[in-house]
Amino acid sequence: MEDMGVISTNKNKITLFYNSENSIGKQCYGYVQASDKEVLGIDISKTNITGTQWAELAEKLEIPVKQLIDTEHPDFVKLYGDKAIDMEAHDWIKILDKNPKLVQFPVLVFGENYYQLTSGAEFKKYLEANSAGIEKK
Repeated sequence: MEDMGVISTNKNKITLFYNSENSIGKQCYGYVQASDKEVLGIDISKTNITGTQWAELAEKLEIPVKQLIDTEHPDFVKLYGDKAIDMEAHDWIKILDKNPKLVQFPVLVFGENYYQLTSGAEFKKYLEANSAGIEKK
């Protein structure tokens, strides 16, 4: 049964899938922690994300799994070369499973919305959009 998501969503909770070993991940986590929402930070460098969760993140972001991966990351290039690779989604999921640090950007889950954050400051824009009309503390 694939119709029910495995990632829990809640309009008052923010979930951030991030890598504490890179600067964008650290910045985004700092911004999220500073919000007045309940935060669940999932550090992908320390927590195993299942293939089903990776697939769901890509599906909710409306991107192929491949686009979760930084194919220009030095570790990716070392392992797979710098030529474009054409693989099935399950093969990209295997790469993420073995090398979660190859995730390109943190993924923010806020209510029913999913976003890839390219910077810490970008989080503020989504927070404001989702909180429109709600007074901040």
